[in-house]
Amino acid sequence: MTACGDRVPPDTARPAAGPPSAPAAPSARVLLASLLPAVAVGVLASLLFVGVSEAAELLQGVLWKNLPDALGVGRYSVLWMMVMLTATGVAVGLVVWRVPGHAGPDPATLGLDAPVLPPRVLPGLVLATALMLAGGPSLGPENPIIAVNVGLAFWLGSRFLPRAPGAIWPVLAESATIGALFGTPVAAALVISEALAGRGAKGRLWDSLFAPLAAAAVGALTTTLVAHPTFDLHLPPFGGPHWGDLLASLVVASLAAVLGMAAVHAFPFVHGAFRRLRHPMLMLPAGGVVLGLLGALGGHLTLFKGLDEVGELARDPDGWTAGQFLTMAVVKLAALLVAASSGFRGGRIFPAVFVGASFGLAAHQLVPAVDPSLGVACGVLGMLLAVTRQGWVSLFTAAVLVDSPAILALLCFASLPAWLLVTGRPQMQLHDDGSPVV
Repeated sequence: MTACGDRVPPDTARPAAGPPSAPAAPSARVLLASLLPAVAVGVLASLLFVGVSEAAELLQGVLWKNLPDALGVGRYSVLWMMVMLTATGVAVGLVVWRVPGHAGPDPATLGLDAPVLPPRVLPGLVLATALMLAGGPSLGPENPIIAVNVGLAFWLGSRFLPRAPGAIWPVLAESATIGALFGTPVAAALVISEALAGRGAKGRLWDSLFAPLAAAAVGALTTTLVAHPTFDLHLPPFGGPHWGDLLASLVVASLAAVLGMAAVHAFPFVHGAFRRLRHPMLMLPAGGVVLGLLGALGGHLTLFKGLDEVGELARDPDGWTAGQFLTMAVVKLAALLVAASSGFRGGRIFPAVFVGASFGLAAHQLVPAVDPSLGVACGVLGMLLAVTRQGWVSLFTAAVLVDSPAILALLCFASLPAWLLVTGRPQMQLHDDGSPVV
């Protein structure tokens, strides 16, 4: 009302306040300026990953081929597996104990989203990772390599480009390393998109993804040109889908998720048991002894990170019985638990792929109507959902292993009941106090 008691005419009334406007999108010039750091980080992350992987493969050849041949011992005999895995525990234990930085924090507390570690930690973490990859424990390179690249990118970026916001370096390094690990930027784009959604990022998604996607593309391209990686297992072509395939996908993915959740629930207890030993020169050698016993039970295919071994299984999907496939899946999952709990520096995605693939091939052997390609893809999907709680990474990894567009719709359906089984429950990662991350 006005002072005279008259109403304000409608055409002169102040408009009602609307919702706050979205933050201004970065200009093309700002996005363009982020390309140079993204390219530099992409190349650096890829070369470090390839360098560590190649060095570990060379050392693996010496330890598991040249040395036992020279000594007249079977390469994968029970004796040699016990010796090598125990020795690996001793070697990594010495690094964790004596090298400055102690090879970083407890690996059970680390995921793909790595903290920024100080530079003095990084050499020890690289050395511990290379020794682990060569020595046979069931872990992959992803978590420590991401952590090393994040720390290195942050240190170099802050030193040579101090005007750039510090928060950009971890995102670029994570994206570049994931692109290098999987040989494609798609995996990194999916992971970063999921992370941005969880953090409630503002603005347009592609503005936020511009620099990380560039880093991932450069990392993937560099790795492809240098190392020529492939995830395609060359399984028999998938001819479906049919109604029976839909049922099989739902059952296999759900059962694999249940198996994975059993390991997830056991993780804090296994981790706590090793932590009672307190000293790395007790925890890691003890872990090596247990891993040697598990290797003797499951065979040499249950050693190492698992990708090469998955390829060996896929070359002959009918070469083992259902019982043998299930034994390898359970032993590999137990080895993953022990390696991640006893202090070996490594990630959990790649060995989980082996577990899921073995489980899927066991389903094919039990029920021949289950297509082997479908069994592998759905087993990997369910296992990764349980272990990582990363929906996009799980779907992407399961799909690229089979390389069949017809299987994508089935995987999307299969992910629904599997996700209901795992969501809201702990994942295979712990807080600093040993409690599980939910």
